[in-house]
Amino acid sequence: MAIKPTIYKFKLSVSDLDHNYFDTLNLTVALHPSETKERMMVRVLVFCLHAFKDNEKLMTFTKGLSAIDEPDIWLRGLDDQLHLWIDVGEPSFERIKKSCRLSNKTYVYSFNSKSNAWWKQAQAQFSTLPVNVLNFDWQEIQSLSTLLERKVELSVTLSGESAFVAAEHRQAEVNWQTLQSNED
Repeated sequence: MAIKPTIYKFKLSVSDLDHNYFDTLNLTVALHPSETKERMMVRVLVFCLHAFKDNEKLMTFTKGLSAIDEPDIWLRGLDDQLHLWIDVGEPSFERIKKSCRLSNKTYVYSFNSKSNAWWKQAQAQFSTLPVNVLNFDWQEIQSLSTLLERKVELSVTLSGESAFVAAEHRQAEVNWQTLQSNED
């Protein structure tokens, strides 16, 4: 018998100070049996990072680890055209090359302890692609995952390359760096 995903409910008060975006997002997120809590929290944080510019009403979590041909998050237009492809982790060059053909914009967010080694190996190949690559600090992601509960309210304040995330009695700060940018 297959293990079912664990469902989490998020109420996120997002304040993006750089873009004057303030909204409350209600998300239901499935934690795949083979996915870590850290990875899921990165997916939620990345959703918040893109909410201001990528119409969060159409942006959706995909089947993720359950569907190898889908990203973690995507934005499809009403015409079913793929506008945004977001992968979390350290994807292969071939996967991202394919995503760049399928989508108008592609983002990769790496986050774990092996990210630096992955980027050293992949950087030359990725530089040939129109892709945005960002890296979160692993220890800060681990701290972020301690805020997780099955039903949680979080305040997410975004400024520069930093997110301050607060729960009722705890908080975490997560910083990131842009490794490669393809922004206009």
